[in-house]
Amino acid sequence: MKRMTCLIVLEDYQALAREAARAVARKLLEKPDLVLALPTGDTPIGMYRELVRLHREGLVDFSQVTAFNLDEYLGIPPDHPQSFKSYMCQHLWDQVNLKEERLHIPASLPEDPDGECARYEGLIQEAGGIDLAVLGLGRNGHIGFNEPGTPFESLTHVAQLSEETRKREAQAFGGLERVPKKAITMGIRTIMNAREILLLVSGVEKAEALSRALSGPITPEVPASVLQLHPRLTMLADAAAAGSLPNLT
Repeated sequence: MKRMTCLIVLEDYQALAREAARAVARKLLEKPDLVLALPTGDTPIGMYRELVRLHREGLVDFSQVTAFNLDEYLGIPPDHPQSFKSYMCQHLWDQVNLKEERLHIPASLPEDPDGECARYEGLIQEAGGIDLAVLGLGRNGHIGFNEPGTPFESLTHVAQLSEETRKREAQAFGGLERVPKKAITMGIRTIMNAREILLLVSGVEKAEALSRALSGPITPEVPASVLQLHPRLTMLADAAAAGSLPNLT
């Protein structure tokens, strides 16, 4: 398969959000029964807002879409305000015509976490695999909750969250001691098996991570660097995030 890698630098976050939503909308028009992998975090919020607007204007239909979340915290109830299920309900699920039976997210309180990982990976396979995986980028180069050092061959698994990641979430949870130490996440191989990947990167604080992911060596110490090997990768970055790239020509 011919590799198609595209980097698009947008003026600011709002432009990035609009372009990301358009990219997803175009895929939905091409394939109404699209299988999506969807992220959480600050960066995708604008994209979700734009997708909701497009849906309300009658331009996007989610009724045949199957959606898989990239990850979910372990050890908190699904209705916890900081759970990724709560996030998705707030920003997308409850705002568009997604069918409940087509929405998938790892269980946050499974009796058998490893069994839940296998179940989730199996659901992805039953759906025919992921057509488009939308990703954010962590400051340490993580994608999903695949922290530095995660093997590239990993499938959906229980991830130990780094102290760096947990500290960034401490305020939202009301203290570091309340931040979960583990999560279930799609593995790097699971993500790389997607037929297309859309990476969203915003803010000067992500500039170094983007530079290392895009132009540095391919290494598990920078999990996102493996995306250099994907045959169909589109990266959307705002000008602040792209500022450390060595060459944009």
